[in-house]
Amino acid sequence: MDFDVAIIGAGAAGISAARSLKSQGRKVVLIEAGSRIGGRAWTNEIYGLPLDMGCGWLHSAERNPLVDLARAEGLDLVEGRTAWQDQWRDLGFSPHDRKAALEAWSEMSERMEKAPPASDRASDVLDTNGKWNAYCQSLSGYLNGAPLERLSVEDFLAYDRLATQSNWRVREGYGTLLVRSMPAVPLYASCPARKVRLTQSGVRIETVKGAIEAGGVIVTVSTSVLAKGLIEFDPEVDDHLHAAANLPLGLADKLFFDLHGAHGLETETHLLGNPANDKTGSYYIRPLGRPVLEGFFGGPGAIAIENAGILDAFTFALEELTALLGSKIRHHLKPIAASSWCHAEWIHGSYSHALPGRAGDRERLAKPVGDKLFFAGEATSRSDFSTAHGAWESGIRAAREFVQHNPQATVL
Repeated sequence: MDFDVAIIGAGAAGISAARSLKSQGRKVVLIEAGSRIGGRAWTNEIYGLPLDMGCGWLHSAERNPLVDLARAEGLDLVEGRTAWQDQWRDLGFSPHDRKAALEAWSEMSERMEKAPPASDRASDVLDTNGKWNAYCQSLSGYLNGAPLERLSVEDFLAYDRLATQSNWRVREGYGTLLVRSMPAVPLYASCPARKVRLTQSGVRIETVKGAIEAGGVIVTVSTSVLAKGLIEFDPEVDDHLHAAANLPLGLADKLFFDLHGAHGLETETHLLGNPANDKTGSYYIRPLGRPVLEGFFGGPGAIAIENAGILDAFTFALEELTALLGSKIRHHLKPIAASSWCHAEWIHGSYSHALPGRAGDRERLAKPVGDKLFFAGEATSRSDFSTAHGAWESGIRAAREFVQHNPQATVL
C-alpha cells in the first residue's frame, strides 16, 4: 500500500479529514482535481484585497468549529451584526414594505413547521398570489441556491432549526483560512480521480497521473461530480450516486465592483436591488470598509447571470444599482471579478439542497461502503449542509469512521 488513507477532494471536508487522520499517525494523501485547494472556499486577491468568491461567512459562529481554528491560525475575526436585512436610506424598499416582506417569509416558515405539505415541497406553503412571493423566492435563492419549488421542507427545517443569526467573517478570507489549515501531507493537485475500485486489501484509485493504492478512501467531492459520473465506482456505490442526484447543488454567484471616487456610499451597508424580482441582486456596500461593492445572486438570479454571460451580468447589476442610486453611480463602479460556480470544473455548483421528499438522502450518502470507502462533504451533513463548517465536521466524522473500521495502520 502507498498510504493508509487517500482523500479525494481538498476542500473543507478533505482538509479536516486529513488533519484528523494525520494527528492519529495515519499516512494520508490528498488528491485534488483542481489546481488549488479549498474547494468552494476561494479567496481571490485582487487589487491587494482578499475577496471571497465562494463562502465568506462563518455561519452560526457560536458553534462553528472554524472560529477557533481561525483564532489558532492568528487570523482576524470580524464579529458583530451584518447589514443583509437593511436597505441603505430605504431606497426602493421602505421600512413598511421590508417589515411586510419579512413577515411573509416568517409566516411561510411557520407554516412549514406547523402544517408541512404532504408534497414536502416548500413552494406549496406560499400564499397563492402573495404580494411578497418573489421576495421569498429570492431569499430561497440566497439561502439554498434554488427556488422553493425544488426545495424539501424537511431539509430546510433541519438547517433552520439549528442555525443562529451570528455570522462572522475572516478579514484575510475564508479561503485563506482553509489554505492555512492544510496539514503537511502529500497533495496531488491537478489530478482528477477517474476510478475508485475496492480491492481485497483496500482501494485502488486511478487518476490522470497514475494509480494510487491505499487502505481506504474518503470521497469528499460535490454531489454534482458524483451524479454526473465523473468518477467511476463499483456497483456497491450506486445507492450513494442516486442519493447524490437527489441532493443537487444549487447556485450562488458573486460580482465585485471596484468602488472609487466621491460616491457617498457608507461602509458596511446594503441594498436589495428589487424586492419584486426573484432574480434580483443583493448588494453589500464596502464590506469591512473596503472600496468594493459585492453583488450576490442566488438560485434563479444566479442562473440568469450565468446564462447571460459576465458582461451582461455586470450590466444587469449596474442597472439595478442605477435605479436605486442614480445614473452618476456608474462613474464610481468598475467590474473587477465574478464567480461562475456552475462552470467551475470538478465542482459544478455552489451548495446542496434536498429535492422534495429526499431529505433522508443525506444520511444515505454519508453511510460507509464496507470498511474501506467513506463519504464526506457538506451534502452529507444532516443540519449544516451548504456551509464550510458542515463540510469540515463531515470530514472529521468520516475520518473517525475510517479509524473505527481500521484500528490499525495498513501501510506496508
